[in-house]
Amino acid sequence: MSKQPPIVAELGRPETPEETAARKAEFSKTYRAGQSFRNLIAALIITLAVVAVVIFGVPRGEPASEPQIDLPGIAADVESTMESPVVIPELGDFWRVNAAELQGGATTVWNITLAPADEDERGFIRIAQAFDADASWAPQLLDGTASTDITRIGGLDWDVYALGGRTENNVSHAIGTQAGDDYILLYGSRSADSTAKLAESLIPQIRTISEAE
Repeated sequence: MSKQPPIVAELGRPETPEETAARKAEFSKTYRAGQSFRNLIAALIITLAVVAVVIFGVPRGEPASEPQIDLPGIAADVESTMESPVVIPELGDFWRVNAAELQGGATTVWNITLAPADEDERGFIRIAQAFDADASWAPQLLDGTASTDITRIGGLDWDVYALGGRTENNVSHAIGTQAGDDYILLYGSRSADSTAKLAESLIPQIRTISEAE
């Protein structure tokens, strides 16, 4: 005797083949949805575990320090190229060198960019030694501003450039002096006092350059 379909309580009669197929299809759909959700949760847990390992498990070294600029070495190469002495600021504990290079062009310039070593100190000063140049060269770096005054620093006369506000290069103060055939310009965003102090430290070298030419 063939087995009769079970009587469904809600229907009060046996399921039809179509109802049985629909019920099984709904069950399969619900089961697959549950499996997908569980798989998603499992994948998320695995991903979080991997991230945790990367963050907490991978050893980290100290951040790479910025490469040190060999100012004396670069200056020696410039002196050899130009066959002339150049200014080399004494850094001490206050200054660090951000850049040092010889730039070509209509006027060849030995450029040094200094910034305070202490991160709490702000600003910068650039030292530019323009070879075979005079004060008429300086406005090229100062948005066309010519000197309007003279100040005495370390026994030498220095041209003062009244820039008013900051230039597009963030320069707020500049002074310059002749050193033999060359022109030395100090310009940047540090105060007039800070710039004058750096200028005074360069006086012996400026005199050497003047005497050599």
